[in-house]
Amino acid sequence: MKDDYCKNIPIRLWAEDERPREKLMNKGRRALSNAELIAILLGSGTREMSALEISRRILDDTQGRLKELSRLSVSDLTRRKGIGPARAVALIAALEIGNRTGMEESLDRKKVSSSQDAYDFFRPLLRDSAYEEFWIMLLNRGNKVLRNICISQGGLSGTVADPKKIFKMALEQYAASVILCHNHPSGNITPSESDIRLTQKLKRAGSFLDLPVIDHIIIGENNYFSFADEGLL
Repeated sequence: MKDDYCKNIPIRLWAEDERPREKLMNKGRRALSNAELIAILLGSGTREMSALEISRRILDDTQGRLKELSRLSVSDLTRRKGIGPARAVALIAALEIGNRTGMEESLDRKKVSSSQDAYDFFRPLLRDSAYEEFWIMLLNRGNKVLRNICISQGGLSGTVADPKKIFKMALEQYAASVILCHNHPSGNITPSESDIRLTQKLKRAGSFLDLPVIDHIIIGENNYFSFADEGLL
C-alpha cells in the first residue's frame, strides 16, 4: 500500500526516513536501491509520478539492469514519460562516471601480466557500448601501460582497424608491444574469420617493425576471448 500511496505524493512530503536523499545521509549509500539512487539524480517527479516511480519504470524497461540503462542514448531516455533532455543527460553522465571509475581502478595497477589484466582494463570502456569499437593498449618493455587509444568505432556488426594508424601511434609513443582489443555487442566472444585474418595481418606487421602484438582481446557481455591464451598468436 505504501508504494501505491507514494506514487502520487511528492517525495518531499514522504516520511523523512523514506526520502532517498535523507536515507543516503542517514544510512549511507549502500542502503539505497538502484531506483532510489536514480531518483536522487532526477531530483523531482511530475504531477502524475514521483521521481522514485519514474526511476522504477525506467529500470523496468531495462530489466532492472544498470548496464542496459547505461547503453541508452539521450533520445532513448527522453522517450520515457517524465524524462526530459536535462534529466537524460544527468543520468548518462552519472553512469559514465561509474564506467570511468572502473577504468581508473584498472589503471592504478598499470602493469599488464595476463589477458585477465588486459580484460579488466578494457571492460569498463567497452562493456556498455552498443557498437563495435577497436582499441589498442600500448606497453613499454616492462609491460606497463603507456596509453590506450580508440582506433575506430563502427556499427553493430563491425569496425575498421587500419594497421597504418595503429603502428604509427605505437611508434610515436615508443611502445615496446601492443595489445589489440575490440568488443562484440552481441555478447558472442567467438572470433570471426575477419577477426582472425586481421589479427594475423597485424601480427605480421608488428613482427616486421619489431613491435610485437602480444594479444587480441574480444570483449563480450561478461567474459572475453584471448587470442594469446587460445594459441592463436
